[in-house]
Amino acid sequence: MSMARPHSVEDEAVATEAVDVGTLLKENVSLRDRLLRALADAENTRRQATRTAGDARRFAIADFAGELLIVVDNLQRTIDAADGQAPLTRENAALLEGVQATLRVLLQTLERFGVRRIAALGKRFDPNLHEAVMEVDDPAQPPGTVVQVVEQGYTIHDRLLRPARVVVSKRRARTKPEIGDGHRGAKRGSHFPCRQPRERLDLER
Repeated sequence: MSMARPHSVEDEAVATEAVDVGTLLKENVSLRDRLLRALADAENTRRQATRTAGDARRFAIADFAGELLIVVDNLQRTIDAADGQAPLTRENAALLEGVQATLRVLLQTLERFGVRRIAALGKRFDPNLHEAVMEVDDPAQPPGTVVQVVEQGYTIHDRLLRPARVVVSKRRARTKPEIGDGHRGAKRGSHFPCRQPRERLDLER
């Protein structure tokens, strides 16, 4: 019968290190952090997938709606042309009423799918919503104001579907300050800085 070998000091040190509470706690904290990071990554992936799927549903008709805007434009042009004519005959008045009803229903249908017209007239020019096609002098309006809408713009939900094509009031030129007699005695080489007037708005396309 063999006798058990007594534990040595080295064996006790190895055993103590193997079950050291501090080491186990550090490993536990490290594993917990890794688990939390993995859970956070999984949640972010889930949210991104949900957001992507939601955007796909919301904006699936964007291309189709853009094509329908051409129909809206043509109906509106027909109405504007008829309004500028002399009193209409009974037949033409009935036809115009039908066109107006068609346009109204079409706009209501587009609005149910998130397509809305941009209010541009009288607003400050916004390059995110407007496209300037011309600048005009209009003393009655502040510089950079939309004074005419050439083509209506539309958004779909929170995104731009088509910018409004607009005419903008021109920025007024600044007059150069006159140098009075009191400046005649200024030292040679001295000058008075004067900004050059800006003739056009810096408009994004």
